[in-house]
Amino acid sequence: MHVNFNDREAHAHLPMPIARFREAARKAIYEHATHFNDVKTVYVNDGWLLEKFANGTPDTMANYVRLYNDDVDEMMSVLVPSARYRKAHYAYGKFTVPEPHGLHTDHSAEDPDGAGEPICIARIDTLGTHYVAGDYEAHDPETQSMLKALRYWIAVPEGEPENILDELLKRQTLKTIPVNRVMLMVAGNSSKNSQITQHIAARPPDGGLHSAFFQRQYKLTQK
Repeated sequence: MHVNFNDREAHAHLPMPIARFREAARKAIYEHATHFNDVKTVYVNDGWLLEKFANGTPDTMANYVRLYNDDVDEMMSVLVPSARYRKAHYAYGKFTVPEPHGLHTDHSAEDPDGAGEPICIARIDTLGTHYVAGDYEAHDPETQSMLKALRYWIAVPEGEPENILDELLKRQTLKTIPVNRVMLMVAGNSSKNSQITQHIAARPPDGGLHSAFFQRQYKLTQK
């Protein structure tokens, strides 16, 4: 096991920390990430299992991703019993792109009638992840326009997305998720009943930073 089940915290809203990485795992994952000067993004599917574990020798990151997947599945079976695994990916290496990748609200777009779906993310060392605190629809029109700039990484009347990111962090409209924690969030879709937690990758400084990012997403089954 590479996550600590004793680090759960009770929160009334998402994102919610449900576990932390043990020190040995954190160091090993980060050390492996430093060997790459670009970002490797890998999707977890049947082909991944065959390539990494059935037909080959898994690398360091694949081994820890498999442990992460098993641990998170076990926790989710307790925290959200109706959740079933849907898809996953992970990325690691030197993150150098200055722009975040946009606020997520459409992870579950292929199931618009479903409720918001659980998603577990974790960032190992250095780079954090930002999220919109509270109900993003409750913000005034100006702030919602600024959030749109980050979601699509476009200019809006309020300014360029690079400057808007800094401004929303200064206003604390955007909060920052701590690193080395497994965070339970809600992926977005078109359901009016879902309270979406929007999140955005932190911007690396000039020169970039090495890091690793794990994501595992679930769908909700009817009981």
